[in-house]
Amino acid sequence: MIVLEKFLANVVREIVNPLILLLAAVAFVVFVWGVFEFVLHAGDETKRAEGKRAILWGIIGLVIIFGAYGIINLALGTFNLPFI
Repeated sequence: MIVLEKFLANVVREIVNPLILLLAAVAFVVFVWGVFEFVLHAGDETKRAEGKRAILWGIIGLVIIFGAYGIINLALGTFNLPFI
């Protein structure tokens, strides 16, 4: 059982945490890209709509990613599992 716990801890530390960080970075880049499109193409309604859509999806992505991270940490704290 201890071997399994160590294996899962290593998987979370080496794979899951960097993956969450990468997804958060991608969502933030999408958000910033949308802001730039929205501001730089203020006269073009289609580009503004694309910028709004990118902003919306960036925010949705960030909320989902950080929400999942918070729920995981809440579950770990509730069941007295070690935070990794």
